[in-house]
Amino acid sequence: MKLGDLGYRVRQVKDLVQLVSLAEQETPLLVVLDLVWKTRDARICINQLKTNEATRHLPVIAFADTKSKILLDQAMTAGADLVTSDGGIVNQLEHLLERALDIE
Repeated sequence: MKLGDLGYRVRQVKDLVQLVSLAEQETPLLVVLDLVWKTRDARICINQLKTNEATRHLPVIAFADTKSKILLDQAMTAGADLVTSDGGIVNQLEHLLERALDIE
């Protein structure tokens, strides 16, 4: 099930360069970020979100394939609030959203 199907307002980016500015403009409740991109490093984007005055409060849920344990660990180091496998995000979506929105 997709977040939009659950009634959440969803914005997707095709290029991570857009993510921080979109987050500043759209004022989302949280960011759900796939860590695997061909052209950009998502960990840099997490760091930019967390060091930007306008977006640092946003919880970031990062996900990747379970084979990418190192990438998931690096996402936590970059500032992600929660990390999970890409399969885990579907199975645990409700729980992850509750935890992410309760972080402070």
